[in-house]
Amino acid sequence: MNFLLILELCSPSSTTCQHTAVHEAMQYHTRKCLITKAEVQSFVERCMVAVGTKPHHARSLAEVLVEGDHRGHYSHGLNRMDMYVKDIESGICAKDGEPVVEKESAATALVDGKNLLGPVVGNFCMDLAIKKAKEAGIGWVVARGSNHYGIAGHYAMLALKENMIGMSFTNTSPLVVPTRGKQCTLGTNPISVAAPGKDGDSFVLDMATSAVALGKVELHDRRGDSIPEGWGCDTHGKLSTDPKKVLNGGGLVPIGGSEATGGYKGYGLGMMVEVFCGILAGAQYSNNIRTWKVTDRVANLGQCFVAINPDNFAHGFNERMSDLMSIQRGMEPADPDFPVLAAGDPERTNMKKCDEMGGIPYHINVVNYMNDCAKRIGVSPLLPCDKVVSE
Repeated sequence: MNFLLILELCSPSSTTCQHTAVHEAMQYHTRKCLITKAEVQSFVERCMVAVGTKPHHARSLAEVLVEGDHRGHYSHGLNRMDMYVKDIESGICAKDGEPVVEKESAATALVDGKNLLGPVVGNFCMDLAIKKAKEAGIGWVVARGSNHYGIAGHYAMLALKENMIGMSFTNTSPLVVPTRGKQCTLGTNPISVAAPGKDGDSFVLDMATSAVALGKVELHDRRGDSIPEGWGCDTHGKLSTDPKKVLNGGGLVPIGGSEATGGYKGYGLGMMVEVFCGILAGAQYSNNIRTWKVTDRVANLGQCFVAINPDNFAHGFNERMSDLMSIQRGMEPADPDFPVLAAGDPERTNMKKCDEMGGIPYHINVVNYMNDCAKRIGVSPLLPCDKVVSE
């Protein structure tokens, strides 16, 4: 049984979220190609370099995508590679240069991402935030001129290596219809918070402020499956289970779904991310951001990266953090088949499973789609699919 989708798929208030997530995981695990992390890493790097990306920038991107898939966030891994290829190939995303600090204080910084790949900007900013947190107790860095940066959790988790709390936020193209609306005016605007416990254990929240990430709707559409009610709406703002209606003129809905089930809370969280990102950084925001996957102009996304040093606060943070997680994990669950988890547990389960299998299982349709992309730009060898697994 696979729990990798439990946190991201559902509203925190949903009483059926675990069952929905497990059903989705079981449905997704049909026919898959088992591919090693090294093979995926190399493939993505070769594809990006083929269209002119600097090798070290391509490596940063590939690492984020592979990490996303390894953790079970398939919507933000290999499934996204063609988008980055298109951004570089079209010239709408910069190939050369490095991020630049425009303004800074002991604990803060404003960074110009120079329209580079999101992971290049994100790594630069989070490294800077961690450096400032070592010196001032906290580092708060915002960036403008950035692009899609993969899973938000990647950057928050960089702080864990220094035994710090990490946070990461980004705005995105307008894909979410606000409560009572019928037009997309907010992005999926993810939130990630990572906090260290004892002995390498950690709390890692990585979630969209929409009911689900757009990539999951795209995956359902690619597989010809319907989506659960409460993920998205049609052009009239009405909830729909047809992924095509959501992707073609409709939109995602905030965490919580409709107003009656608390969707306005997810709407508020999405606005909060916009405050930290587009507004604070002076980047594009709301429906001023370009349409998703349309490369008619630069994205100019706003992003926020925070590192907090617990040593500057009450002693014993790690012990209390582990105790907090243990309280949740140790309680008797409502359903014995579905134990209570802490944020990050589903991803650890998925990583352990992948490691035991010797690779990451990819849906064969995704592999074929990315191999077609690679063929078009003259990349060889392609992703292998000599080991097929069914679950």
